[in-house]
Amino acid sequence: MRILLTGRNGQVGWELERSLQSLGRVIALARADCDLADLDALRKTLDRSQPYLIVNPAAHTAVDKAESEAELAFRLNAEAPAVMADWAKRHGAAFVHFSTDYVFDGSAGRPYSEDDPTHPLGAYAVSKLAGELYARAYLDRALVVRTSGVFGLGALKTPRGNFIELMLRLAREGKPIRVVEDHVGSPTYAPLLAARTADLVERDVFGLVHCAGGTPISWFDFAKLVFHAAGLQPDLRPTTDREYRTPANRPKYSALANNRLLSLNLEPMPPLEVALRSYLQLRSRVARPA
Repeated sequence: MRILLTGRNGQVGWELERSLQSLGRVIALARADCDLADLDALRKTLDRSQPYLIVNPAAHTAVDKAESEAELAFRLNAEAPAVMADWAKRHGAAFVHFSTDYVFDGSAGRPYSEDDPTHPLGAYAVSKLAGELYARAYLDRALVVRTSGVFGLGALKTPRGNFIELMLRLAREGKPIRVVEDHVGSPTYAPLLAARTADLVERDVFGLVHCAGGTPISWFDFAKLVFHAAGLQPDLRPTTDREYRTPANRPKYSALANNRLLSLNLEPMPPLEVALRSYLQLRSRVARPA
């Protein structure tokens, strides 16, 4: 089957292009191939490609920037998925859309399940929840995959990187590193997220599925894990969101529980230390000259 994949240069898209190849012919698009902000161009791309399955990990992911670019964030994260879902409905295709733990406000103080009510706190989160609602409202054959704190080798190809790359860069600079200890997520290894997504597609699973790292952890503790695994001992200090203000409000506890994933008897996510070790090993091979 023909599979149209957006965001091929992102952390998730980079892995999905490989994981989905066992299911069909993947037409992978970068922003240069089709800017999702141009909805007419997106419709033409869909008409030209005639996919049986549309997979959309592409998004406006700059959480703080979305506060000043709310219209653009909504177009990319809500209106573009709506166009894809509408096209899929009219052409009998299936649609996979990726969302975020930020659709929750963090007040529960425990990992969120698929059944928990949503309450987004900022422009980015609102736009991502709207994308979910559009996808599921337009067609029954829509799979929405929520995830959290993704890290993968695709980050080496982008200027923004990911949390691990930021920590490693700060360690090289030799200055004190301050990381919030009062925000908890469930960091997710991109290759495993892509593999589980391919499993869900192969099983014709639709609806809402959480697919995250499975380990609730504060970002400060995650930074400690990163430095321990990398054999580094920088000056790491805890801080809180009171000291580290950002333009966007973020949920303090947004870890996800993979309840539906486990009910489908799919392989659970490994311990975070295992995923982190795999990332650093693969990273060393990519960074090492041939």
